[in-house]
Amino acid sequence: MMITILAAAMTILMLIATAVGVHQEAERVRLKDRSDRSRGFGRY
Repeated sequence: MMITILAAAMTILMLIATAVGVHQEAERVRLKDRSDRSRGFGRY
């Protein structure tokens, strides 16, 4: 019984950690896209 509860708790924690990681990565991509767009034309 205890093992099942621990396994369920670890699964929930891993799902939360994955959601936070995906959110941070999406925010990073969004900020990079915004900074690329704000530079205008050309490479510089």
